[in-house]
Amino acid sequence: MTIDNSTSTASPWWSVPGKYLRREFLPVLTDLRLAIALLLIIALFSISGTVIEQGQSPAFYQANYPEHPALFGFLTWKVIQVVGLDHVYRTWWFLSLLVLFGTSLTACTFTRQLPTLKTAQRWKYYEEPRQFQKLALSAELDTGSVKSLTPLLQNRRYKIFQEKDGILYARKGLVGRIGPIIVHIGIVMILLGGIWGAMTGFMAQEMIASGDTFQVNNIIDAGPLAAPVPKDWSVRVNRFWIDYTPTGGIDQFYSDMSVLNNQGQEVDHKKIFVNQPLRYHGITFYQTDWGISAVRVRINKSPIFQLPMGLLNTKVPGRIWGTWIPTKPDMSEGVSLLAKDLQGMVLIYDSQGKLVDTVRAGMSTQVNGVTLKVLDVVGSTGLQIKADPGIPIVYTGFAILMLGTVMSYFSHSQIWALETGDRLYIGGKTNRAQVAFEREVLEILDSVSSDSQLVGHQI
Repeated sequence: MTIDNSTSTASPWWSVPGKYLRREFLPVLTDLRLAIALLLIIALFSISGTVIEQGQSPAFYQANYPEHPALFGFLTWKVIQVVGLDHVYRTWWFLSLLVLFGTSLTACTFTRQLPTLKTAQRWKYYEEPRQFQKLALSAELDTGSVKSLTPLLQNRRYKIFQEKDGILYARKGLVGRIGPIIVHIGIVMILLGGIWGAMTGFMAQEMIASGDTFQVNNIIDAGPLAAPVPKDWSVRVNRFWIDYTPTGGIDQFYSDMSVLNNQGQEVDHKKIFVNQPLRYHGITFYQTDWGISAVRVRINKSPIFQLPMGLLNTKVPGRIWGTWIPTKPDMSEGVSLLAKDLQGMVLIYDSQGKLVDTVRAGMSTQVNGVTLKVLDVVGSTGLQIKADPGIPIVYTGFAILMLGTVMSYFSHSQIWALETGDRLYIGGKTNRAQVAFEREVLEILDSVSSDSQLVGHQI
């Protein structure tokens, strides 16, 4: 009878998923082709989120992206809303792409970049002349010494390792091996900041008349984890105005704004215009649009009336605002006022649609037996209001990314030297800038053997 004393080497069942992930899934996840493909897809949908207006109403997309004819033959309002192209950066599939890309970079860092760095930190002395033959650049000198080589390398910022006389190892640029890891960390932080901003941020739009005070209410897009809009402060539009060019075009529009606490005291103040927003407690107010909110008039010696003006749906180019002003107490007669900008020009039409007069702010005219004085045309500022808590993380990620990119440009160069008998063997290698490294080694050789004969030189 034979007794089998062998020990079973079968792995426990709970280790099977881990082995599968390491052998099958991890190589795919760390594949450079996957990372490039994910990066291109993310870039493509990011471009679509820039080109296609985000967070607008369904009516907006129906008007601008009709089914017939479809843009590019397929892009319609139905496609935009079904796929989520009207809020790309908050869709589950876009966030999943960011997570997958970040996971791929993280896995690549731990499986490739960190082992490469550890390998670069490990080194050994070359104690046999034959070991220099496998180096990309090596030389054999009939004179010279390791002792004379040491200061030359130190002057070129090499770190010297030497435990025995006649044997030397030197390196520089180890930071170049750390650079790719820093780059990956920066990219992952940018992705995390984007995800955090999409989950916790919000965007609102407000059209506020000059002189009005408001709180943020008209939120058009918000992440599922967005915090409530603060209600312990408000914003007052002290004044809105437009600077025009000599030809009548808009040069720039401005909003003078104040942040008020619950007691009505001003806690912040800024004049904003395009690319110069107001930032307060993590919320940014951008100047994006303008309009005409009201007109201030007086009829005969009446008090001053401020009548709202609405945007008219006309077929003529440009935008026109209008309102109706009664000229009799029973409102049986009146005139229409039209304005297209804030330069103060107002057109007055009677009930039959006939142009009665054209006046500027501060002027009076006679209509329907009364004196109508147009005192002012009141503008309104269009504000886009955004809160993105992920921005500090994104900015930090970009700073780390730039640092890692600069670090990656440093070459990791290594030089070995062996002095045996009357021979000095020198060799080296680098991971980049090969021509510059060869030139540097040749200069070192020339310095070591300034009056010596070069026996062998292999490149």
